[in-house]
Amino acid sequence: MATKSPLARVKDEFGGKDKLVDKIVGLIGSQSEDESKDDLRRRLLGAANSKLVRLHGVATKVKELGGREQLATAAATEMGHGKDKDFVEKLSTYSTGRLVDMLGSARRRSQRASAKAARQGKPRAAAAAAKTTPKADSKAKAPAPSARR
Repeated sequence: MATKSPLARVKDEFGGKDKLVDKIVGLIGSQSEDESKDDLRRRLLGAANSKLVRLHGVATKVKELGGREQLATAAATEMGHGKDKDFVEKLSTYSTGRLVDMLGSARRRSQRASAKAARQGKPRAAAAAAKTTPKADSKAKAPAPSARR
């Protein structure tokens, strides 16, 4: 199946650009203290559809986790630095999109590691057979170096 264009995604998933912008303003409107919701809405209406879809995805993930601070804490915990307050503080200075990407990468990394550990627990027949066959001494078969001068 071919991927849809950003305009088609906006129309199918949200019903139009206006409705998507309204959802984004509802999600992040309270976070922006510098500009009013009307100014934010006007600015977002001029943005590209692909950027709006990406903004909606990031804002939804932040809301699911409970905010930027919880997002930074979750990313640090997944990376194995949950108790390191300085690391969490440094992560909280990163952009929201970067934090979401870091959290996703850390979760995939931990899932891969747990799947690898589960696979290693079950020895394969080929691996067991390779361990029982004696290996030939490779140094004895190596040719003598030529003495070119």
